[in-house]
Amino acid sequence: MGKPRVTSLENQYTAEHERKEHNRQSHRKRLTRRLTAFFIVAAVVSSVLISSMVTQASVLEDKQTERAQLEQKIVELDKQEENLRNEIVKLNDDEYIAKLARRDYFLSDSGEIIFTIPEDQPAAEKEQNDTAE
Repeated sequence: MGKPRVTSLENQYTAEHERKEHNRQSHRKRLTRRLTAFFIVAAVVSSVLISSMVTQASVLEDKQTERAQLEQKIVELDKQEENLRNEIVKLNDDEYIAKLARRDYFLSDSGEIIFTIPEDQPAAEKEQNDTAE
């Protein structure tokens, strides 16, 4: 091998061309850096937003579960309130009070004998049926 046979010309056109090529490469390098920075910022923002959405979805699911439980509790309390209102109405009736006194406290009128007969129903169910009436 020997000396290179091609030599560059040292004139204004080649100097201008080399300067333009240098400017274009530096512009490309800055563009690459800006795009890289943009994608990094976009990735960070996206990850924060996705994390926030996952957290909010979890909180929303917890709140919906809590709401369902509270609605069920409201239904139970409404039912209990209705039973208590019925019990109040019944407690204003003297015959019902006498029936309770006979059943629960074995109280009787003079000359009356109370016989208790065992039933098939458990006491809790019977009491619930009485309060529902």
